[in-house]
Amino acid sequence: MKRTKQAVETSSLNRFATVSRESLNDSEQASIIGLAFEILAARHKPGKSLSSPLETRQYLQLALGSYKNEVFGAVFLDNRHRVLAFEELFFGTIDGTAVYPRVVVQRALELNAAAVIFTHNHPSGVAEPSRADEILTQRLKDALAVVDIRVLDHVIVTSVETISFAERGLL
Repeated sequence: MKRTKQAVETSSLNRFATVSRESLNDSEQASIIGLAFEILAARHKPGKSLSSPLETRQYLQLALGSYKNEVFGAVFLDNRHRVLAFEELFFGTIDGTAVYPRVVVQRALELNAAAVIFTHNHPSGVAEPSRADEILTQRLKDALAVVDIRVLDHVIVTSVETISFAERGLL
């Protein structure tokens, strides 16, 4: 197989350029997933500015996508959109979780957050937001607006996809 000059240059800069999922065994895949999570977590640790909506969705997907029950969390941000904390706040069943706006507002105030990104997983594997998801997001947005905290997004994740309320125009 003849390699092009660009392929040689790419592979010399990126040791993973020629690696495919099919060429990895289960243990190697698990190691790469763990490494990816570490990299994304480092980019979303307290004090770091969010630089990419895609990286944030990927991080949230890795954090919550594999759970078998619904988990609702939030990324709390300062006024420069630097991460204050990512927290899993509420834990539910296979098809729902109770989310209390009062608790969310209280935690945002404790962290002195200026903005927040909500996230939750859909264990069913279907990331499409439900009407209940839309209503909850609006209730949280209204509650946080009273104390001048902006809701930047609500990201629904599964193990294979993410959906952003902001990108869908639902905020």
